[in-house]
Amino acid sequence: MRVVSLVPSLTEAIAVSLPGVVVGATDWCSHPPDLDVARVGGTKNPKLDPILALAPDLVIANEEENREPDLTALREAGVAVLVTEVRDVPQAFEELARVLDACGAPSRPRWLDEAEQAWAQLPEPEGRITAVVPIWRRPWMVLGRDTFAGDVLSRLGVDNTYATHAERYPRAPLDELRSTAPDLVVLPDEPYRFTADDGPEAFAGLPCALVSGRHLTWYGPSLGEAPRVLGAALRAARR
Repeated sequence: MRVVSLVPSLTEAIAVSLPGVVVGATDWCSHPPDLDVARVGGTKNPKLDPILALAPDLVIANEEENREPDLTALREAGVAVLVTEVRDVPQAFEELARVLDACGAPSRPRWLDEAEQAWAQLPEPEGRITAVVPIWRRPWMVLGRDTFAGDVLSRLGVDNTYATHAERYPRAPLDELRSTAPDLVVLPDEPYRFTADDGPEAFAGLPCALVSGRHLTWYGPSLGEAPRVLGAALRAARR
């Protein structure tokens, strides 16, 4: 089986579970750190000719991360494309199992069972807090409705103030974000790389949690440690 993955978290899931199966991945596929495969451009601008030159049996994509015209072009060139949809934690586990099965996994990998167990055994949050979750600045964009990252936070006791917005990733002026008066501002390091010096200064007076974007937005092996890693970062910001 020869697989090209256009989804960073799924690249990691396949490569860890089925070494040697992934032959091509995007420039953003950073895990596993030692992944040595052909790079085929970005998630939004994959290079179709190099993908076809790899003669993949299957291309793995996601309805949110990849563009339909690119996927259609691959199908028209005779390549099988599996498109995933992940809007919450349970769906992530379902889609991971489907992807690994399609890539030829003889059985469920241990990490997937352990990750699912970690979320199933997650204790009920002691209390709930509200948060604004920027994912970009210039312009400011935040998590809105129906997102995987929003569901992750909700299970950790964090209610996204934009969870009922009409858009999944709304743009909003900074003054509006501040005016929601959240208990916390959650700043991931991807897709925009928020840091201690780039992000918190915009929300003076509000506690800010700098969190791992991989643990917040990726659905793969990182799911196993995500409750612990994210929980620690969220608690630390409110001390």
